[in-house]
Formats: sequence, structure tokens, C-alpha cells
Amino acid sequence: QVQLVESGGGLVQAGESLRLSCAASGRTFRSNAMAWFRQAPGKEREFVATVRWSSGSTYYADSVKGRFTISRDNAENTVFLQMNNLRPGDTAVYYCAAGAAPERGYVTVWGQGTLVTVSS
Repeated sequence: QVQLVESGGGLVQAGESLRLSCAASGRTFRSNAMAWFRQAPGKEREFVATVRWSSGSTYYADSVKGRFTISRDNAENTVFLQMNNLRPGDTAVYYCAAGAAPERGYVTVWGQGTLVTVSS
């Protein structure tokens, strides 16, 4: 069974940075891509960023372009989300996801989520 375990969430002030990690484990784990989504209180879950395992190609939501960077470590089956210049509007539970094309909704595995709180 494939598992995704996120870490790195916490409470920061606006303008500060956080780095989230997502470790994938399980039998013969290999998906086409990994991604980060987030869900703010009272809102629907939204796509944040994705990275392809093989090529390293990335794609971002407009709201985080230039501030967030997704990367992967193929050897460790780990994906990272570097979040800089955080804003109160970035407050949400951040979920790691794996699938064929997460930015198009093709997700097969979800992590349990990690809370990011940005104070003003």
C-alpha cells in the first residue's frame, strides 16, 4: 500500500518561509507526478504545484508563481514545496498527492495533510 507522509507545516508570520516535505513509501511506488494541493477553511481544495518524476517539469497555480518552488528527490521518493514570502491567504492544510496528472485531477493517492498558518 502506497503512503504519502507530509511534514514541515507550522505557524509563521507574513513574509517568512516554510519548506514542506512529502515522503512516498510502499510497494512498487511510482506515479507519473507528485503535487501539492491546499484547502483553506471554508473553501474547496485547490491545486498548488506539480512536478513530474522523470523530467522534473513543473507547473504552478498563478497564485503561488514566483513564491513557491516544487522539487523532487527521485532517490528518496520525496517531494518538497519551498514557500517564500508567505501571505495570510496561504493559510491552509497542505496535501501531498500522487497521480498521472494531478493538475488535471488525476490523483490516486493523498497524504493526510499538514497545516500551514500565516499570521499578519
